[in-house]
Amino acid sequence: MGTEHSKNERRRSMVFLRKGPKLPAWEDALLSGKEPKSLLKRGLRYVSLSLIMKGMTSAPDFLWGLPEVQKLNLSRNQLVVIPPSLGKLDRLVVLNLGGNCLKCLPKEIGLLRNLKILFVNMNCLTEVPAELSLCRKLEVLSLSHNCISQLPLSFTDLTSLRKLNLSNNRFVQIPLCIFALRNLDFLHLGSNRLESIAESVQYLVNLQIFIIENNNIRSLPRSLCFITTLELLNVDYNAIQTLPDDLYLLRRLPRIAWNPMDKGLHIAHNPLSRPLPEVVEGGLDVLFNYLREKKEHN
Repeated sequence: MGTEHSKNERRRSMVFLRKGPKLPAWEDALLSGKEPKSLLKRGLRYVSLSLIMKGMTSAPDFLWGLPEVQKLNLSRNQLVVIPPSLGKLDRLVVLNLGGNCLKCLPKEIGLLRNLKILFVNMNCLTEVPAELSLCRKLEVLSLSHNCISQLPLSFTDLTSLRKLNLSNNRFVQIPLCIFALRNLDFLHLGSNRLESIAESVQYLVNLQIFIIENNNIRSLPRSLCFITTLELLNVDYNAIQTLPDDLYLLRRLPRIAWNPMDKGLHIAHNPLSRPLPEVVEGGLDVLFNYLREKKEHN
């Protein structure tokens, strides 16, 4: 009897839910008559919600009524816009919007004062809202594979930022605001339209990984040689002909590297002037000795 009674109760509650405003087909499928809170996963550290690959063209309205969410994954859908209601989720620590069709982000993203990790890669962004710089706790930011050509000057306020991926965009120069981000240890600017690197790069004193492959860079600034924390420097596929004599100061580079994942100096597919191609073939120690001796004789 007890079991039959509970079944009847469930049927009645399902009928009650269906009498509400009609939901989009995919949103109805997400809930299946359940309470939105039932989609939340409560881990040891975070309350999370994952809606990956759900075919969504807009974010579900019930989402903005879940302020306890700390990790939200809306990646690999077909979202065209994120509404201002995003600002209601002010406990978010991790937000993944990658792999959608977003052309802009709402300025209310600046209300996410606890945000530490943000992925908006593989979208259609042409600009980034200045309000993002209000997320002062942000440590990891990926804006790769978009159509961005500049960043707001207010980005200088993102002083906690450690990892920044701007690859596969439309930058013709490195935004000046980046040089103020002294805590950066990872910077990816590969596959843009860069022609040079400003001497101000030396201010990135904690940089360990610097990737600028597949651009139109013709030379490396001498100041780059003073970032002695560098462990991976990737300048593959550029137009570099000469190397700065002080490059040997980058003693944490362990080798001439060929595998993209390896630490070291990546310098393949550049029109290096002779005798540099032969010197590079001999390995990093040979290259550094050559540059050191060349400097001493000048």
